[in-house]
Amino acid sequence: MKLAKFLSKAFLGKNGVKKQFFLPVICLLFAQAAFSQQQVTGTITDTSGIPIAGASVVEKSTTNGTVSDFDGNFTITTSGPNAVLIVSYLGFATQEVPASSNIDVVLEEDLEQLSEVVVIGYGTQKRADVTSSVATVKSEDFVQGNVRDAAQLIQGKVAGLSVSAPSGDPTEGTQINLRGTSSILGGTSPLVLVDGVPGSLNTVAPEDIESIDVLKDGSATAIYGTRGTNGVIIITTKKGTNDMKSTIEYNGYASLTTIADRLNFLDASDLREKFAEGYTFTGANLQDYGAETDWVDEITRDAFSQVHNVIFRGGNSTSNMTASLNYRDIEGIFLKSNNERYTGRVNINHAMFDDKLKTNVGVILSEQVYNALGDGTSFNNGIYRQALIHNPTEPIRNEDGSWFERTVYFYDNPVSMIEETFGENRFRTSRVDFSMSYDFGDNLTVKGLYTRKGETNIRGFYQTKNHVSTTEGGQDGFASRGTDNYVGNYGQFTVDYDNSFGKHKVTGLAGYNYEDNMNEGFWANNRRFPTDGFTYNNLGSGQGLELGEAGIGSYKNADKLIAFFSRVTYNFDDRYLLMASLRREGSSRFGEDYKWGSFPGISAGWRIDQESFAENWDWLSSLKLRSGFGVTGINAGDRYQSLSGLSYGDYFLNNGAWVRELVPSRNANENLRWEKKEEFNVGLDFGVLGGRINGSVDYYNRTTKDALFNYSVPTPPYFYGNIAANVAQIKNTGLEFLLNITPFQTDNFQWTANLTYSTNTNEIVSLSNDEFQLTTNFFDQGYTGEPIQIATHRVQEGEPIGNFYGLKSVDITDDGIWIIERPDGTRVPATEATNDDRQVLGNGLPKAYYSWNNTLKYKNWDLMFNLRGALDYQILNFSRMFYENPTIDYNTLDSAYDLVYGKAELQDVQRYVSHYMEDGDFLKIDNVTLGYTLPKDAVKFAQTFRIYASGLNLAIISKYKGIDPEVNRNGLAPGNDERDKYPTTRTFTLGINFTF
Repeated sequence: MKLAKFLSKAFLGKNGVKKQFFLPVICLLFAQAAFSQQQVTGTITDTSGIPIAGASVVEKSTTNGTVSDFDGNFTITTSGPNAVLIVSYLGFATQEVPASSNIDVVLEEDLEQLSEVVVIGYGTQKRADVTSSVATVKSEDFVQGNVRDAAQLIQGKVAGLSVSAPSGDPTEGTQINLRGTSSILGGTSPLVLVDGVPGSLNTVAPEDIESIDVLKDGSATAIYGTRGTNGVIIITTKKGTNDMKSTIEYNGYASLTTIADRLNFLDASDLREKFAEGYTFTGANLQDYGAETDWVDEITRDAFSQVHNVIFRGGNSTSNMTASLNYRDIEGIFLKSNNERYTGRVNINHAMFDDKLKTNVGVILSEQVYNALGDGTSFNNGIYRQALIHNPTEPIRNEDGSWFERTVYFYDNPVSMIEETFGENRFRTSRVDFSMSYDFGDNLTVKGLYTRKGETNIRGFYQTKNHVSTTEGGQDGFASRGTDNYVGNYGQFTVDYDNSFGKHKVTGLAGYNYEDNMNEGFWANNRRFPTDGFTYNNLGSGQGLELGEAGIGSYKNADKLIAFFSRVTYNFDDRYLLMASLRREGSSRFGEDYKWGSFPGISAGWRIDQESFAENWDWLSSLKLRSGFGVTGINAGDRYQSLSGLSYGDYFLNNGAWVRELVPSRNANENLRWEKKEEFNVGLDFGVLGGRINGSVDYYNRTTKDALFNYSVPTPPYFYGNIAANVAQIKNTGLEFLLNITPFQTDNFQWTANLTYSTNTNEIVSLSNDEFQLTTNFFDQGYTGEPIQIATHRVQEGEPIGNFYGLKSVDITDDGIWIIERPDGTRVPATEATNDDRQVLGNGLPKAYYSWNNTLKYKNWDLMFNLRGALDYQILNFSRMFYENPTIDYNTLDSAYDLVYGKAELQDVQRYVSHYMEDGDFLKIDNVTLGYTLPKDAVKFAQTFRIYASGLNLAIISKYKGIDPEVNRNGLAPGNDERDKYPTTRTFTLGINFTF
């Protein structure tokens, strides 16, 4: 009901806006019929004389139009002898021609479209000349609505790039994975560059982004060395241009967010039915306490959010400026769950000496504030678990107003946990850029860039004397305080050369960059406070300091990167293309013998459509074959991992004084080096029917060598029991398909579609070498949690990452005990099964991803809808594994009392068995946006004015029984749908954009 009112107010307003818009349009249509008319016939061809079918012919300043037939012929009746016709077709330059009785129109290829520029490493390149695997998404194609960060703008838009939001926490970003998992310890996050400088997906507001380029293969990312293995995302912000008009652009929206779905636990009436049926319980559901409480409903809400973004632009050919202000107030569906952020950006350009010397100054400042329900974290997972497992007949408070609590193991009132917790995290970030370039003529340009980055945060957390940590745990108030500080410097110097002579075109780049990063911080906590009045702002008043119950700590670390890089491109006759790059990079994280590494990349392209034998291929618009190879790396994980380390251990008595022992904590490894990924890519770019159908196909084969892992070593000769070493090898292969289609295009209507499909197969090739070995050829990852307490995944040589490893359940005994099938095919009751009976149960990483993105435009209306999905993977449903069991001491799912295999009610203990493994295949209606752009004469004060409604994560088609099949895919235990995770959400948005 709230949503219906929200939408109706936003769409209809109070003044009957719709009538005001449609009445002038109807009158205009009647008026056109009164003019004198003239019939015009003609033919539309390209420069080779080939007829163009489906070209649009529209009488200028009217809605009167038609399209050409298969032979390029058209007929149109104009309003008079002075009429002008606008002739257009995708991939060709639009022409305006005077109307006459019979005309021939020759359309030329759109050179601007052919010269589309994409951003690559340390520069740009014409799309037609690109020989690597690079994808570009412009702002007009971004996902609209209340997005998390920059990555969600291109969700489902780039083949091979998986972007997901498995958590509904408003402070959490998206998960990104490009072309599979290429490291064991190194993570999967790509390098993010914002206007050429390393940053994050939240450095600038999504509304402030002009385009996003994704460098996918090794030949494209090799120039970024030790940070290019997981791909590179290049964000280009909205900036000023020469002779730009002074404008103000506003983009704002309001959103309503709800939980995507709820798990079906017993409510009060269900529990009372179980009591009436003769069930007896212990623990949470011991008895009927007389109330009817929906615990999840008590700690959640319909969340309202608002976002406002204003961009100011102005300037001339000498100086111009862009400034933006962004405010985001995002509520979460749980009480005290929020995320408020302010971001300001200023970008100033100035040119001198006939545009030879160009300078740029950019400043980005932001502040983020959110509540902390955990010590240093925005969300306390335990609160959600308590709401799920709580007895629905319990009241929230006692009659005297105190919180209703019971002494059951790990069983606390979730409402009291929220209300008796106070916390705030505040982050401030700053970035100042200064760059200067000089054009020396003779095709030579020199550019220097310096960036200073900083981030500080301060956090506070307090649990009151009425919190369960005091009432049952005796803490008598608990407070924590902490702060962190980051400072980074980034410098870059490049020399660009660009020259053409005859059929040859050559570009060259040489550069140097320097980067240092420093992190420091400290924290303290205390307990047993005399009052709640100071919360976390008077740590010294707690008695825990005197009783040895207080904690304190601090840290500081730093690292440096230095690199020299170069690139050369060669173009012969717009047919044969070549690119080669080399980066020589040094890192302070590497071992003494491997401070420096080299990262080469090379790619080539052949524009087949430019060959003489392709001149008569009338159906062909473009055809390019490309292939590349590149080497990239991953920097060592910890900053001092190559050095030996010491830490303080236990205290011992020495000559009457207590002394703390100093013990080894890390072995030195002078051979520690970068993880080296070698990637081969071959691709085909194509376009047919005048560009109405175009796309690409890519095949990649990437092998990560010298992957880092921790190995057990003997002591002595080593000082410590394990060491980080470059040993493992991982392989990923896959196919990527991209297809852009314009199925229909007329004068008033256009439908464009974008389809992507990608596959990925990975394998752990090896985990050991002659020097460092595992005692077995595998190790286990993931964890079920208490009380099952076992690993969920196995990483094994010759097997893919993501394999679930557990007991295979195939039946149930008459008395409700699981029957387990052993690897040899024999069957035993679960009570007789051992860890040796575990086997592979499935895999948590999808084998394929797909998407279908559509944009329809009819006159002033536009509709965008995006569908996205994943195939062939499994999910371990933790909620069913823990709560689909009638024997436990907590509240259960409704399905806990169903007959398993149609035979018996489960009477076994909680176990990790394949019964809780589910197929995760899904199709999502991911984003739907309907917009209307007001006619220019309807709003006098604005150049453009658009209103829109949008929805995110609207519907899911899947057999999965959990809330959302799009679960965690990061790390070595993907596919675990944790029982305590922040549920995914569904969002509805109403917004406006205007420029004046």
